[in-house]
Amino acid sequence: MTQDELKQAVAAAAVERLPRDGLIGVGTGSTANCFIDALAARAVRVRGAVASSEASAQRLRGHGITVVALDAVDTLPVYVDGADEIDSQLAMIKGGGGALTREKIVAAVAQRFVCIADESKLVERLGRFPLPIEIIPMARAHVERQMIKLGGEPRLRAGFVTDNGNIIVDVRGLDMSAPSALEGEINQIAGVVTNGLFARRRADVLLLGTAQGVRVIPSEAAEP
Repeated sequence: MTQDELKQAVAAAAVERLPRDGLIGVGTGSTANCFIDALAARAVRVRGAVASSEASAQRLRGHGITVVALDAVDTLPVYVDGADEIDSQLAMIKGGGGALTREKIVAAVAQRFVCIADESKLVERLGRFPLPIEIIPMARAHVERQMIKLGGEPRLRAGFVTDNGNIIVDVRGLDMSAPSALEGEINQIAGVVTNGLFARRRADVLLLGTAQGVRVIPSEAAEP
């Protein structure tokens, strides 16, 4: 199976797990786009969706799916999104598409986070993919100096501005052996909006596309 076919398989599996007539959270990126398309193609009834980016909101509306502002809801039963990397403990690096802050906010409101990914995204340890950090523009130099002190190699994502009007610095070489601690440490740096480590709010379940079919991690037998 091609990578696109694996993404389509996990997107379809996620659609089958949605609550009927409920509100859902929807992520950003190529795998999330497959989920949005599958949601429309299978005519699954949802009351509406909270989108984690303007791009996802536009795609949802294009399929006739109502987009709801996060401020209008207290909680979401489920949030579905992809990952740039995910480990066996379901900690992730996200933000390759630049929507990490809104993704993290929507995930925080969701009762259940379903990550959908192809098998290339499952890693033994996070860090092969550079860590995105959303930064208030005037803080760029300060944040880059702090990243260097942490052993990282920061690089500005040239020509990119987030939906929030900020910039992103992608950082390679950070020690990810304790991702929850690193997530908190980076978020405490003045000028950082948030970083792409999703270790404190991890996925609750991973639907992983493989050549043998969709794996569920943890296994359904292990789920409460």
